[in-house]
Amino acid sequence: MSNPQENTPTPRPVNGRRKKALLSVGAVVALAGLGWGTYEWLVASHYEATDNAYVQGNVVQITPQIGGTVMAIHADDTDYVKAGQPLVQLDPADAKLALEQAEANLAQTVRQVRTVYTNNGSLSAQVNLRQADVAKAQAEAARAEDDLRRRQSLSGNGAVSVEELNHARSQLANAQSVLAAAQAGVTAAREQLASNQAQTEGTTVEQHPSVQAAAAKVREAMLATQRVSLPAPVDGYVAKRTVQLGQRVAAGSPLMSIIPLRQVWVDANFKEVQLRKIRIGQPVRLEADLYGRKVQYHGTVAGLGAGTGSAFALLPAQNATGNWIKVVQRVPVRIALDLAEIEANPLRVGLSMDAEVDVRRQDGKTLADAPRPSALSQTEVFTTQDKAADEEVRRVIAANLGRTGTAEQARAPKNVPVQSPAQLAKAQGNAAAH
Repeated sequence: MSNPQENTPTPRPVNGRRKKALLSVGAVVALAGLGWGTYEWLVASHYEATDNAYVQGNVVQITPQIGGTVMAIHADDTDYVKAGQPLVQLDPADAKLALEQAEANLAQTVRQVRTVYTNNGSLSAQVNLRQADVAKAQAEAARAEDDLRRRQSLSGNGAVSVEELNHARSQLANAQSVLAAAQAGVTAAREQLASNQAQTEGTTVEQHPSVQAAAAKVREAMLATQRVSLPAPVDGYVAKRTVQLGQRVAAGSPLMSIIPLRQVWVDANFKEVQLRKIRIGQPVRLEADLYGRKVQYHGTVAGLGAGTGSAFALLPAQNATGNWIKVVQRVPVRIALDLAEIEANPLRVGLSMDAEVDVRRQDGKTLADAPRPSALSQTEVFTTQDKAADEEVRRVIAANLGRTGTAEQARAPKNVPVQSPAQLAKAQGNAAAH
């Protein structure tokens, strides 16, 4: 029978190499954690990055301002166009016909208004003639009244017969009737003159309301003739062309789009927990998936969105329902790009980007607190159409103002001064004395 102590294994000594290896691994892990913590504290905490960023830009829709039939198409998808360049041509026949009718109506209105101004002079002269008739009738009535008074004073001694006295009375009645008719004529002439002057007072032929109303029709028709050609409002590239030759288009229907690729920006959608240190004006470094890491873009934070993406979604989430699950929301941050870098490496709308914001500067604001000092974008393409319409109105008015030749020289004829009956009687007395 064997001794049990002889079968018991003796314990092996601890391997010094394994212990050293474990200590080395622990030290490496500790150093790595310390290095990561130091990097996070000194470097990574100063940046906020996201790969949920996309290139955005203005998509300018080309829509006709009037309806018509498409006669020509001057640009196609991917074409580069300049501001003012014609894109689509509509049939101008209807617009030209409407313009001719409006011009004829304006010419007729100008001539009618000129007649109204001219009538002021003739009506003033007519009033003066009526007043002269009144002065003459007053003189005849006064003479008839004197004759009747003398005959009445002589009728008591039989020097004047009854028949002669009745004849004097009849002449006085006739003279008073003529005077009343002349006075009524003066009143009617003055009312007609006042009515005519009310249509011309304080204005000129070209500024008369009737002329202005007809001129507005000419401008409207002239603008319609200008709008049969659809110009490009901005420089850019054509996209989404849907118009075809011979197509009957209505006002406001989209025909194509123009994208100015020199005016793009980036919308970076940061998580709500990343927005704590993001401020307007902070520098941003960006990379596009199109070019990779070889090309870097530099921009600045232009503004932070006023709401999360889900808040403005077509079907926003109903968080008040019982099946609610918390989801980390994202807020779009607009990043303005460097124009020189965009021209060197063009971007397209919708491309994916990686954005990294340097948040060390905290002197900026989280929201804009002042309105934009100037227009965001502006075009001068359509102002030439308004100028052409004004020139056409001035041309038609000047052509129908008579011998004056220009609209500025057309003024209301000066009214003939209306004289009082006393002034007319005095003038007649002076003329009789001479």
